[in-house]
This record gives sequence, structure tokens and C-alpha cells, in this order.
Amino acid sequence: MPKSIKDILIEMKNMSELMVDLAYSALLFNSKDAAEEVKKLENKINRLNYEIKKESLLAARTVEDAEKLTALLEVGEATETIADSAKDIADLVLKGIKPHPVFKMVMEESDEMIIRVKICESSELVDNSLGELLLATRTGMTVIAIRRNESWIYGPDKNTILDVDDTLIAKGNETGANILNKLASGEIKLEDLEYNEIAET
Repeated sequence: MPKSIKDILIEMKNMSELMVDLAYSALLFNSKDAAEEVKKLENKINRLNYEIKKESLLAARTVEDAEKLTALLEVGEATETIADSAKDIADLVLKGIKPHPVFKMVMEESDEMIIRVKICESSELVDNSLGELLLATRTGMTVIAIRRNESWIYGPDKNTILDVDDTLIAKGNETGANILNKLASGEIKLEDLEYNEIAET
């Protein structure tokens, strides 16, 4: 069943946001795997933008229709531009260019930081899904990728179950990063977070 222009734009938006996060992660942690995923997603964005153009041509019946659809086409083009820029960042990693120390300083001092944490056996995160854990709500951190053994899970959803030794790539603020680190190491439990951390906010 063909997707509507609205559905395509939503998919492009979500995908471009993931691309930007992954591109910065790839550069920050020198991950060629993440950089390669950015390139794959960029190809998908290009195909989706083509679909928007095709659906727009099919949907336009009058001049008024065409004028309204022009705005959507411009959004699609702008989203593809964002995707292209993310790919440019990822290409730096694939070319073997090391990030300047200033880049890491900027990432650490920005409002939203990207961190990498490994889940220990004693962590309550083990064997629970992201939906059950409500990590975004409890910690303010959003998991954008998971390294599991030699494979990656990009854009994990609420049904994704965490495992021992999973490495999480997550974004959020400094406070949330500290909480997630403690949860992943088993230093604190979920019940500690519910009664202590939330009470302090």
C-alpha cells in the first residue's frame, strides 16, 4: 500500500534526526560502523524524497493543489539537505580524519550531550525493554543506538530488550547522563531513581 505524503515526511523527519545524532556519535567515538549506517540512511532519505515528488505530481489536480504541495516539496528538499550534511560528517570518519579536541569540548559543553555506556551484569536494565524501563522519562536520556557484540541496533524502539554487555549510545543532558551511567553499572536501582532522583527534580 502506497504511503501518503504525510507518512513519508514523518519518516524522513525521524530518519534525518537519527542521522544527525549518529553522525556526531560516529565522529565523537570514531565509529566507522555508525558512519556507514549514516550513509545507508542518506540513501533511504533520497528515495523517500523521490517518493514525495512522485506522490505530489499524482495528487495535484489544480493550480491551487500545486501551490500547496510546493511547500511540502520544499520541506522534503530541506530534510534531504540535512541528511546530506550528516553524511558529510560521517564521511570524515570513513576518511580516517580524527576529530579536533575542540569538537569534544563543544559536545561536552552543549545543552545535549552524547554518551556511551556499557551495561553490567548487576544492572537492572538487563532483560528489560526500553518501553518497560521508561529511560527517556526517568533519566532524560534517549537511546539512539545499541552495540551488541559485533552488531548494531540503530533507532531502537520501546520493544527493544537490553542485554548484558550492551553498549548504549544515548543523548541527553549531563544530569541524565550521570543517572544512566549509574543504572548501567548497577550503582543505583530503578526504585532508587523513582523515589530519590525524581523527588529532587
